[in-house]
Amino acid sequence: MTKFFDRILFGGDYNPNQWPKEIWEEDIRIFKKASINSATVNVFSWAKIQPSENYYDFEELDQIIDRLSKEGFDIVLATSTAALPAWMFKKYPEVARTDYDGRRHKFGQRHNACPNSLVYQKYAERLATKLAERYGENPQVSCWHINNEYGGECYCENCEKAFRVWLKDKYQTIEAVNKAWNMEFWGHTVYEWDEIVLPNALSEGIGYEKTAFAGISIDYRRFNSDSLLKNYMMERDAIRKIDPTTPITTNLMGTFKGLDYFKWAKEMDLVSWDNYPSYNTPWSLVAMTHDLMRGLKQQPFMLMEQTPSQQNWQPYNSLKKPGQMRAQSYQTIAHGADTIQYFQLRRSVGACEKFHGAVIEHVGHEDTRVFRETAALGAELAQLSDIIGTQSQAQVALIFDWDNYWALEYTSGPTVDLKYVEQIHRYYRYFYEQNIAVDLVPVDADLSKYKLVAAPVLYMIKEGMQERLTDYVKKGGSLLTTYMSGIVDQSDNVHLGGYPGPLRELAGIWVEEIDALAPEQSNGVSLVNEELTGTSNLVSDLIHLETAEALAHYTSNFYAGMPAVTKNTFGEGTVYYFGGQLEDQLQDQLFKMIVEETGITPVIKEATKLEVACRENAEAKFFVIINFHEEAQPLPEIFVGETDLLTGEVLSSETKLAQYTTYIVKEERN
Repeated sequence: MTKFFDRILFGGDYNPNQWPKEIWEEDIRIFKKASINSATVNVFSWAKIQPSENYYDFEELDQIIDRLSKEGFDIVLATSTAALPAWMFKKYPEVARTDYDGRRHKFGQRHNACPNSLVYQKYAERLATKLAERYGENPQVSCWHINNEYGGECYCENCEKAFRVWLKDKYQTIEAVNKAWNMEFWGHTVYEWDEIVLPNALSEGIGYEKTAFAGISIDYRRFNSDSLLKNYMMERDAIRKIDPTTPITTNLMGTFKGLDYFKWAKEMDLVSWDNYPSYNTPWSLVAMTHDLMRGLKQQPFMLMEQTPSQQNWQPYNSLKKPGQMRAQSYQTIAHGADTIQYFQLRRSVGACEKFHGAVIEHVGHEDTRVFRETAALGAELAQLSDIIGTQSQAQVALIFDWDNYWALEYTSGPTVDLKYVEQIHRYYRYFYEQNIAVDLVPVDADLSKYKLVAAPVLYMIKEGMQERLTDYVKKGGSLLTTYMSGIVDQSDNVHLGGYPGPLRELAGIWVEEIDALAPEQSNGVSLVNEELTGTSNLVSDLIHLETAEALAHYTSNFYAGMPAVTKNTFGEGTVYYFGGQLEDQLQDQLFKMIVEETGITPVIKEATKLEVACRENAEAKFFVIINFHEEAQPLPEIFVGETDLLTGEVLSSETKLAQYTTYIVKEERN
């Protein structure tokens, strides 16, 4: 059991440096009234701490740390390195980022440092060291928070030179680079390392999301992710030299495209992330993202940020309805969180986040709906320490891979509508609705414990992947994969010999062509041995059977009669292949069959529209039961007579769950 905290941390981002000191005491009073027990401080205070190159001023931060420590708060102490002070730009302009269009930026915004600037690295490491020296022995510092929401790219000369070094390390020879990137195309062969230029709008870029040469652009994504990761590791190591035990993290952003979070997670003690669904984000997608964050290290995570009510940066920033924040918080816990934290604890007076929700609103007191809901949640969470460190147990793995994310969305064709996260969610949704637990895993995960591995749009088959999947299926595993799988290698060069390339023998098929369907187009599909027909859209694989059998056929277009979905026995296992994007009723029927064939069991056997998730350890199971539907839902019979841990209510057969109602039921192991 992985357990970093003795209680569920409940608090969030706190910026007392933005307020006069008389406000601090009022804040503490209000926080304690809400059972808030933690505060994330010093996130954007570099300019305050270091007003000039050779002078540091910790007086105010000392007072903040001292005040919170005396009140027994768990302190999540940030290093402030996400936004640089103005003096650094003025004296060392090379610290500034150069954007995709080739423009060097000036002082402003945040994430404004070139990750390969030696000046930035020098002062960031020095600041992290000084913070660790000053506060590392404080027992109330429960977690170090490095930087903040790492992201963005730089295309400056620093990065270009560093990229060439990165490439030399990866490929060793310039000939290997030319081969990997297929530089014979368009006569792009390079003969010296310094002939390699960055793939931005001035070179290979075709708009930010497209490129003439995917090989170099994917490598630059990898390089940029590695460059920022080295910045994180630099600060982490500086702290570790002084503080050997306190956990260290940085807040991730779910399915954020820019960074390979599986690679990052290997360097983090625990994963933390910021959850900001919009007004119309499906709850299944929110759950999937939590499962991804849990899957990064296969352990509980921190929710570092959510809003108590309203965001400010989305197109439509709706208020959370009464009970919605509570339900969202418990969904987070259900899928692996051991903390519930907010941005922000007090609403800012100005700048772009002044309308971002907070526990203490602009009115300045606690007589608000948001505060009352926050306080009620805080009181409940104070009773739930037993759930800390417990884990979900899943029989289904869903592969998520940032290389595939980048490559699939860089590729020119067959359709602009093919989006990686949407595809992953499409195959997650069924399991969510059936309350079947899912682990989101990397391509190099141990797959042996899963009854089913789903690998939709596994476009890029990198070294070792074919062998791992083959071994898994041979030994009795079931693999589900789809259109746009097995197409290219790690440099986006096509695997020759017929699609799906290295997966061809496993799937028992070969794909001759891939048809792209415009938004207004669809194909008819009919399931074999069932009186169920429907449609597919987006793309259609023209499939030839080899050792596989057809589970569905196309019924329209010039390829009517060809297989649309197939099943192949391979070794002791089975491979399912979906050749088109099926409408929900068809996909759900096939998934139902696959679940039955593989013996997968849901969290509870009873069918219900409620979300029911389970976390467990050797002593007990904790069932989290939530209604996200507008209509009230009946309580599953299995929970009749059980006691809700949150309210002490004994649940009965008459119990109905209104929208956002949440119960937690504990089942002791014998």
